[in-house]
Amino acid sequence: MPQISQLAATYSSQIFWMLVIFGAVFFLVGRGMAPKVLETMEGRDQKIASDLAAAEAARREAEAQDDAWKAAAAKQRGEAQALIAAAKADAAKAAEARLAVAGADAEAKIAEAEGRIAAARAGALAEIETVAAEAAADIAARVAGLTVAADAARAAVKDVLHG
Repeated sequence: MPQISQLAATYSSQIFWMLVIFGAVFFLVGRGMAPKVLETMEGRDQKIASDLAAAEAARREAEAQDDAWKAAAAKQRGEAQALIAAAKADAAKAAEARLAVAGADAEAKIAEAEGRIAAARAGALAEIETVAAEAAADIAARVAGLTVAADAARAAVKDVLHG
């Protein structure tokens, strides 16, 4: 076969050109493109690391602000509770004062009403005694034909009514 006999003549030439091409590709890729790719990867890694550091710093700052806000809110909540307690105490004192005034007014009105009731009762009792004394004198005059003095009839009715 003629192809096999040519192999020995072209074999060294093919190996030479293969080494030249591979060498050129090695120098082009190894010396030209690979450093640029490695540099890009290193820049990207540095950018990611700096972004992560900035994010961590921002997170710590946010936590510090959140803690400060919570402390301020707790302080304000305590002050509000103190104000509410003071307002409740003031309102209770004012209500107690108003109740005392209202109670005193009510007691005065009750005492006045009791006085009027006692006066009305006494007046009614006196009127009942007078009517009863007149009726007793009338009955004694009609039934027994006796004349009883008004003072004696009143005294007799009073003894019977009071006991």
